[in-house]
Amino acid sequence: MTVVTRFAPSPTGYLHIGGARTALYCYLYTHKMKGKFILRIEDTDTERSTQESVQAILDSMEWLNLKYDAGPYYQTKHMDRYREVLNLLLKEGKAYRCYCSKERLENLRNEQLEKKEKPRYDGHCRDLKEPGTGPFVLRFRNPQEGVVEFDDLIRGKLVFSNTELDDLILARTDGMPTYNFTVVVDDWDMKITHVIRGDDHINNTPRQINILKALGATPPLYAHVSMILGPDGKRLSKRHGAVSVMQYREDGFLPEALLNYLVRLGWSHGDQEIFSMDEMINLFDLKGINKAPAAFNLEKLLWLNQHYIKTSDPAHVAKELAWHMERLGIDISKGPALTDIIKAQAERAKTLKEMAERSKYFYEEVQYNEDSVSKHLTNDLAPVLSSLRDELTALSKWDKESIHKAIVDVSEKAGVKMGKVAQPLRVAVTGDTISPPIDITLELLGQKRTLARLANSIDKLS
Repeated sequence: MTVVTRFAPSPTGYLHIGGARTALYCYLYTHKMKGKFILRIEDTDTERSTQESVQAILDSMEWLNLKYDAGPYYQTKHMDRYREVLNLLLKEGKAYRCYCSKERLENLRNEQLEKKEKPRYDGHCRDLKEPGTGPFVLRFRNPQEGVVEFDDLIRGKLVFSNTELDDLILARTDGMPTYNFTVVVDDWDMKITHVIRGDDHINNTPRQINILKALGATPPLYAHVSMILGPDGKRLSKRHGAVSVMQYREDGFLPEALLNYLVRLGWSHGDQEIFSMDEMINLFDLKGINKAPAAFNLEKLLWLNQHYIKTSDPAHVAKELAWHMERLGIDISKGPALTDIIKAQAERAKTLKEMAERSKYFYEEVQYNEDSVSKHLTNDLAPVLSSLRDELTALSKWDKESIHKAIVDVSEKAGVKMGKVAQPLRVAVTGDTISPPIDITLELLGQKRTLARLANSIDKLS
């Protein structure tokens, strides 16, 4: 059997990280089993679905490099197929027209709630002798006896009594098919073998299994993943900060770091924390997914992100850093190579956004922190800075070794520790007290830019 999975988001908003984790689990399992991974856009909620949301899903999948083997398929393009199956169910008596008004259904619901009963359709139109008149919906004729039983690949055996499952609506009064129906038809047509999705769908599963059986189809295997919680123990939402996949890009995270974090957010392999994509694929197992909800920890994600910034190929990281530089309006052609910036700044930045903001002075006019200037660029330092300018001007080779020697020589002549020279120099050329080692900073700035900024600071002191 060829394993076929699908990731099937609804384009009613951004792709959140819970959805991204589901997509990752589908991707890993499919690749481990050498199967087929399908992207399906479930856009039948036409009032809430937007092209902007569709694009956000596609952009997120591309950024995360979760490549699908087929798709994207759009449910709104398969309406003829849904109508065909609806007519088949009607013809075989496995679906029926329900003419109940909204008022009747609302009254029924209120009566059931007053009696402390579970609200459910009472089958009023299930066995009508004569067709009704007016608007109608199509309902599934759910079995009234027995149970729906399936082995969840994460949670084990789950059993639902058919008496708890009412006759769900398959198509609304306008003919638009509902979620539970379109999912069944698509999974059947696409020959989906494994459905990996959030545990908020558990109650949908027995309903979908019954429809599949009514169609004579073999249900796929199901694996329901627990939700992600915020640090406060409540379901992760906007109040916890960034939950959109692309927001994490904007905040300066590398896709590899986010994927590595998400795979561990509910799954584990011993005590291992760092996984390459190949390792994830080789080691991933649905049985290793935890049944309990996972708690989101931003500090852990930041730690992982810095690890990837420090250990990944600088050329790869540079592509993402360039994206952030562009967002800040920085012209990277007017300064050092981004790969050199990454090597210099990796220990000092947990995100690429932070790195980009801290690297502006390599490409643009320096912005001075007035507190740092008043503390470190004092009048008595003018002679030392002048000596530094002379020493640095005389350098025929502009590299960190030559620069370091020049700073040491000036320090010794002035009879002060190197730090007493390096920090004012740092403020003079970067505008603040934080930068990579001063010799590396000056090497990246270049001789011309360094000397110009030194001269400017000396003139101000004079």
